[in-house]
Amino acid sequence: MTDGSNMYRYVEIRLADGSTTKVRVGRDLWKSVEAGDRIVKRPGADPVKG
Repeated sequence: MTDGSNMYRYVEIRLADGSTTKVRVGRDLWKSVEAGDRIVKRPGADPVKG
């Protein structure tokens, strides 16, 4: 039985050029995003809803 400490959460992101990629996100962002939300990832920062 795992304790959840090593659980990683990924979202699949569609980029402006139409390609897709998987991005690892924290628990708070994972719980707050829904399909169609916009996510912004700036260099050196964690992804956030934008």
